[in-house]
Amino acid sequence: MKATIRQGLQTLLMLFAVALSFSVQAERKLLDQVVAIVDDDVILQTELEARISTIAGRLSAQGTGLPPRRLLEERVLEQLITESVQLQMAEKMGMRISDNELNETLVNIADRNGLSLPEFENQLVAEGVSYRQAREQIRQEMITGRVQQRQVGNRVRVTEREVENYVQALETGGGNDAEYRLAYIFIELESPSDDASVDATREKAEELRAAILDGRDFREVAVAESDASNALEGGDMGWRSERQLPSLVAPVVPALEVGKPSDVLENNSGFHMVMVMDKRGGSQTQVIQQNRVRHILIRPSEAMTDTEAETTIRDLYQQIQDGADFAVLAREFSDDPVSGSDGGNLGWVSPGQMVPGFEQAMQEAGVGELKGPLRSQFGWHILQVEERRQKDVSGDVKQAEARQAIYQRKFETELQNWLREIRDEAFIEFKGEYADEPAEDVEGNSEEGAE
Repeated sequence: MKATIRQGLQTLLMLFAVALSFSVQAERKLLDQVVAIVDDDVILQTELEARISTIAGRLSAQGTGLPPRRLLEERVLEQLITESVQLQMAEKMGMRISDNELNETLVNIADRNGLSLPEFENQLVAEGVSYRQAREQIRQEMITGRVQQRQVGNRVRVTEREVENYVQALETGGGNDAEYRLAYIFIELESPSDDASVDATREKAEELRAAILDGRDFREVAVAESDASNALEGGDMGWRSERQLPSLVAPVVPALEVGKPSDVLENNSGFHMVMVMDKRGGSQTQVIQQNRVRHILIRPSEAMTDTEAETTIRDLYQQIQDGADFAVLAREFSDDPVSGSDGGNLGWVSPGQMVPGFEQAMQEAGVGELKGPLRSQFGWHILQVEERRQKDVSGDVKQAEARQAIYQRKFETELQNWLREIRDEAFIEFKGEYADEPAEDVEGNSEEGAE
């Protein structure tokens, strides 16, 4: 009898152990279950949860309310699907972002936010994002940006006539240099030829505007309701000069009161609203300091180590100090073939044209002073500022800004068309709870829909 009881207890213990094992495995599977197959890639539940956490943290830090959990899941899953398609394209094209390039980008991001890199890391941790997660997310954004530029950039052309007409229209309309921090909502029109659909979509847009006027946060509405690709950023369009405003909203933005939504605006793609979150002014003229500079570059290579390159540049520096002709040495030794053939001349250089280390040395140098040796990503330099001037570049800036604004509008329109194309062509299969209720295709026109 005792043996029978012992055997029974052993059997129960074994069954319990097996059941516990299955439970642990099931829990592990739940944490790492596949939620979608995208061509040759899979999206895991953990990836989805991590991205939701990041977006929710950012929106909360902005004071933006969150939409219902299920809606947020659907929108974030669509974002991950679109990213996956692009990253697979990048992989096939052999695109890579080196650690050095990524580190430089992170330093620049921190600098733009007035932070050192350690301070930037601490801020990420405070927002619930690990530095490692941030690095990989930024790396992916850099890769997708390159894919988009390569695939979509070739579709965009800006003519001189378009630039001239743009500048003329601004001058005729009394355009100024004011800048606006904008938020944007887009409600896509699915059936433009169906009057009932048009009326229903218009009514939805008007109801959303009324809710915002009654106190609902504009950015919260953008997250929950907007069909724009920047919806999960609260519709944030960043700072835009008057020249950079999408054509549909350009006539209304200058007259908008900060914090008040525009009227509902309509075009063939759907219904739009914009809000000025902040505004800052500018001057009509723009004067910059330019430097006429020349340099000699010695670039490390397989045939020359970095130490040998530094030794060479220091020897050239000493020769010039001893009276040797800068231009002659540049023609003979510089590894910059364009400037080297012209005695090292780089011509008139405006702020921001050179890499940071070179730019700083150029600004610190007195006219005629030999500066260096200094190291940049290209190699070892010595430089000399030959002349300085103050130049009114307002006309040049207007032309450049007009060209950039037109290009950006066209690019964003083509980008959204391309994103829809690649998503439609991709094999996508939803799994688990998403298989029964597949996430909506929320890819819609962003501000480019306001063209």
